Amino acid sequence: MMAEQRATDPQPAVRRPQLPHRWRRRLARLPIGLYRVGLGYLFGKRLPLLHHIGRASGLDQRVVLEVVSHDPEQSSWTIASGFGTGSAWYQNLRKTPKTMVQVGNRLHALTAHFLTEAEGGEAMARYAPLHSRAARRLCAFIGFDVDGSVESYRRAGHHIPFVCLDAASDRPLP
Repeated sequence: MMAEQRATDPQPAVRRPQLPHRWRRRLARLPIGLYRVGLGYLFGKRLPLLHHIGRASGLDQRVVLEVVSHDPEQSSWTIASGFGTGSAWYQNLRKTPKTMVQVGNRLHALTAHFLTEAEGGEAMARYAPLHSRAARRLCAFIGFDVDGSVESYRRAGHHIPFVCLDAASDRPLP
């Protein structure tokens, strides 16, 4: 019975977009420069700077990512990898889950936890009604055809890798 259900469930064609290069890469990395000169507060809590350790180089790497959800009481951030599991930051967190997120001028020590497909579906189902335009754009960017219903976003979320960054300590770093 379960195999029959899987055979009839429409599987979206996952067409991961190519990573940006040339001028698009420079544009995508512009927020990192703004964080470096102390202007990270301009992004609020929606675009934190993620510090991660390069899996091959061992060097501090940085990327600005959009937050899917933030729980200030638990000091946790949930992030989606629109480029899939091949993104450098995603692979680096797989190897070294201890990390830091900079929000404004404050650093938070965190540990990465990778959500299951079901948890990813629920994260997307919660995100879509709150940020409908961004959710539609994210799904279109990845190649998912969503009809605007929570269920279609939940199905798409099953195929998007999500990472929850939880507080490793209960206080921000100086």
